[in-house]
Amino acid sequence: MVSNFTTLDMLIFAVYLLGIVGLGVFASRKGKDTNRDYFLAGDKLPWWMVGGSIIAANISSHQLVGVMGVAYDRGFVAMVVEWGAILIGFNALLWIFLPFYLRNGFYTMPEFLQRRFGATSKTIYALLVLLTYIFVEISAVLYLGALSLHALLGIPMSTSVIALAVATGVYTVLGGLRAVIWTEMVQLGVLILGMIALSFTTIDAAGGFSAVLETTKDWKLMMPADDPDFPWTMYLGGLLCISVFYNATNQFIVQRTLAAKNEWHARMGVIFGDYLKFLLPFLIIFPALVAPKLFPDLEKPDLLFAMLVEHLLPTGLVGLVMAGLIAAVMSHLSGAINSCTTILTMDVYLPYIRPKATEKDSVQFGRLSGMVVIVLGIVCTGLLALYSEKPIFIYLMNAYGYFTPGIATMFLLGILWKRTTHAGAISAGLLTVPLSLALEFAFPEMSFFNRTGIVF
Repeated sequence: MVSNFTTLDMLIFAVYLLGIVGLGVFASRKGKDTNRDYFLAGDKLPWWMVGGSIIAANISSHQLVGVMGVAYDRGFVAMVVEWGAILIGFNALLWIFLPFYLRNGFYTMPEFLQRRFGATSKTIYALLVLLTYIFVEISAVLYLGALSLHALLGIPMSTSVIALAVATGVYTVLGGLRAVIWTEMVQLGVLILGMIALSFTTIDAAGGFSAVLETTKDWKLMMPADDPDFPWTMYLGGLLCISVFYNATNQFIVQRTLAAKNEWHARMGVIFGDYLKFLLPFLIIFPALVAPKLFPDLEKPDLLFAMLVEHLLPTGLVGLVMAGLIAAVMSHLSGAINSCTTILTMDVYLPYIRPKATEKDSVQFGRLSGMVVIVLGIVCTGLLALYSEKPIFIYLMNAYGYFTPGIATMFLLGILWKRTTHAGAISAGLLTVPLSLALEFAFPEMSFFNRTGIVF
């Protein structure tokens, strides 16, 4: 355990953790065993809860730990993915996709594909998204959260992974989206307070805001085409596919807008989320830009967050920032788990397993499937131990690149081009992973696996 983690910090940390689980359990008792209440919080969310929950779910350990590590290692270019989400993803959601989703009363994104192309395309999307959530989202978030807890508190990685997954799973499985939203709003406040404390403390230790201004001469948003991590060519396809998928066709994000009171509240929620998404990365990236003055030879960039907390924060603030980290992890996990259960129930269980199931049966299946997703996420977390000292966030972006091109194509062409056919949509979904792997083998010098030294 780090020397500056005192009894006061432990108390703050423990009170937060118990409080958030208690709030989630309380919220779960307020709902009813109906599909719209469990999966869409009864369609009663105001705009500020829609926008706040989108960002609370979006900002997690892969931002706090992962993006901070990338910014330390590569500089201001780490902002590309964060701002790309606003310029491409959220704008696509706001102006193209959202009206279509809401006016058709969808529960899930696969429902759109079924309406447009048929049941096969819906099943393909559901499979791709579930694989993405379990192997990329849940496992990476658990890994990075556990990595920081291990570095700061000495808790074994496996213990941290299980504890985080179980604590989050309790209220998520019991209460559905209602419990997720209630806890996310508290978690967003704790997250922002914790990051403000860490950001200002780091910048002050590095020499004040003038230290940040000194880094501006090296700020770049475009790198050469042969850059191993951020080639400018990614703007032509990779960033577009990831941003459209993650922010406009992703059950994890869009489900919150589907639960809004009406279309106005859904749209205003997305706009509110845009402003938060623009400002929050500064709290993550600015400390990382000046951190090399304080820790010039950090061997593993993903440990920067833990180093800043251990060496710079005073008593009391350590507990607050650690609570912020756990808030980010738990809010992201709860959203991902709830999205998985919604897709499994509405797009697998009801159409293929029990078409005549009652709403109570559907909710029970959702809860059981949530438990299975949690176990699979814990198991898959161990796979990330295979990777080298490269920042995990870069792994995330490359992993998304295998699944998202086909998904983005299916949705964009499905809405924008009436001549898109059923066969074309199925081909895009089925070929997205094989074609991505083929490109890796065709251009081995640009392969993510070769660049990171991964050995199977």
